[in-house]
Amino acid sequence: MGIVLGIESSCDETAAALVTTDRAIVAQRIASQDAEHAPYGGVVPEIAARAHAERLAPMIEAVMDEAGMALADLDAIAATAGPGLIGGVMVGLVSAKALAMAGDVPLIAVNHLEGHALSPRLADPTLEFPYALLLVSGGHCQILRVEGVGRYRRLATTIDDALGEAFDKTAKILGLGFPGGPAVERLAREGDPRAVPLPRPLVGSGEPHFSFAGLKSAVLRAKESGKHADADIAASFQQAALDCVCDRLAIALDAMEPVPALVVAGGVAANRAIRTALEDLANARGMRFVAPPPGLCTDNAAMIAWAGCERLGQSDPLDIAARPRWPLDPEAEPVRGAGYKA
Repeated sequence: MGIVLGIESSCDETAAALVTTDRAIVAQRIASQDAEHAPYGGVVPEIAARAHAERLAPMIEAVMDEAGMALADLDAIAATAGPGLIGGVMVGLVSAKALAMAGDVPLIAVNHLEGHALSPRLADPTLEFPYALLLVSGGHCQILRVEGVGRYRRLATTIDDALGEAFDKTAKILGLGFPGGPAVERLAREGDPRAVPLPRPLVGSGEPHFSFAGLKSAVLRAKESGKHADADIAASFQQAALDCVCDRLAIALDAMEPVPALVVAGGVAANRAIRTALEDLANARGMRFVAPPPGLCTDNAAMIAWAGCERLGQSDPLDIAARPRWPLDPEAEPVRGAGYKA
C-alpha cells in the first residue's frame, strides 16, 4: 500500500490530505476563504494567494501529525500545478517542491481538472474506465470521455460562462452573498421553477457545447423587472440550467462511443437537483450513474492525492512550472467564442 500527500491551492480553498492507494483518506484539512472574499462578491486572486501562503504549512503539519507520519514515510507528494489562479497554484506547488526536495520524495504535478475527473474513483472502487464525465465547476463546464489516467477526449465545453459562474452571478443579482451556488440551490427549493420565463441557450442545436451568459442576463432582467419573487427567479434559473445541461449531455452521449457509466464531478456536482436530473438521464439510457460525495465535489486535497495515487510510479522535475491554463484534452478543437475556457 502506498500513501500520497496531496496539496490543493488553485482557487479559494487551502487543503492538504493523506490518501492511500487502497482509497483510505487517512487525514485531511480544508480551509475555506469565504469570509475573506465575501465583501467583494467573488474571489480576489491576491487575497486568495496570501491566505494560501499563511495557512498551507500549518495544515500540512497537522495532517502529518494526525497520521503520525514523517516525509520519509510518503511514497509521493502530489500538488495542483494548474489550472487555476496562478498565485495560489504557485503557493501549493512551491511548497510541494520544497517538501519533495527535503524528504527526497517524488513530486507529482497534478492537473486540477484531472483531480476532479478521477475523484469518483476514490469514492467508488468499482468505477472502471471508460466513462462519460460531466465536469462542472466555477471555472469549467465540459463533457469528456475518460478513457484512462491522462487520457481524455473532450466532446463539449462552454463558449462563455461556466455553470458555476452562472450560479454565482445569479446569487449576486439576487443579493444572496458568496459563495453563490449553495445559496441559489437553497432559495430555489422555495420557488416555482415555471414561474419566470427564462431562455435555454443552445437547447435544440446540433452541437453539444454550453452557453450560460444569456441565461445570466435574463436573470438580471427578471430581477430588475420587479415582477417576480426571488425564490421563483432562483428556481426558474436552476430549472433552465438543468434543462440546458441535460439537453447538451444527451447530444454528447449520442456522439460518444458507448460507455457504461455517466459520472459527474466538480463543485456544481454537489447540487442535489443536478444530481437527481443526471441520475434520471442515466437511468433512461440504461447507464450507471456515479457521483462522488459532496465533500469530494468541491475543491479538496484528497482528490489531488488520489490523482497522485493513480499516477504513482511517475514523477515530475522540481523545476516544473505552474500553469494558469491546462486543458485535459490538448488535441480538442477550439470552440467558437470559448477563448481560454476550451
